Amino acid sequence: MTWSTRRLAELAGTTVKSVRHYHAVGLLEEPGRSANGYKHYGTSQLVRLLQITRLRNLGMSLADIAEAGESDESYVEAVQALDARLADSIARQQAVRAELADLMVHSAGPDVPAGFESVADSLTAADRAMITISGALHDDSGMRELHSIVADHQEADEDFNALAPDADDDTVSAVAAQMATVLRAIHERYPSTLTPPTAVGNREQAVREALNQAVTDLYNPAQLEVLRRAYRRAREDTEHGMRRTDHD
Repeated sequence: MTWSTRRLAELAGTTVKSVRHYHAVGLLEEPGRSANGYKHYGTSQLVRLLQITRLRNLGMSLADIAEAGESDESYVEAVQALDARLADSIARQQAVRAELADLMVHSAGPDVPAGFESVADSLTAADRAMITISGALHDDSGMRELHSIVADHQEADEDFNALAPDADDDTVSAVAAQMATVLRAIHERYPSTLTPPTAVGNREQAVREALNQAVTDLYNPAQLEVLRRAYRRAREDTEHGMRRTDHD
């Protein structure tokens, strides 16, 4: 028994267009023709088309199917490669679903950085922006540390966030002293914060420039002065403590 192109496609659960394409790329052997020029497909073409259709439904590319048809060994290798790609895809999708679950549980908005949904309520809009940009500079370990730092919400943060742009010098000094204490504790608990991280892909300078610009854009003059004083004081105190420990 022989079949027409249309009937062959129906038997294999595919389309005439696909059959013709498989001919064009060399995946399916051209059948013989009758005197009137019509193609007549036999069992071998049907079996091959069923194989191709099955592998396509599994997600295998035409190039992989072509290689898989050369030998049993190459077929197994192609299947293993497809399985590895699917495993990677599933892992990515599971990670996305986990992130979506956090977004839904915490009702976090689009400006909440990935992984920070559980602490979103303690973050100001400026905090969220800074963390988002920092994600381009820190690796996964650095972002986990940053999450831990943010989760340990300090009273100094509230005073800093409430600071008026025209706050007097005494107020600025008081808030800077509070923040310096917090920063020293962070440096002691997370020594890596004393050493600037290196961005992946030679982006370090660009990311740092973006962070510096973001600080200027997101915080008011009084807050900027607090940051300058607090970071300078905390670093000096930390380095002094380290020198004293080495001396002892």
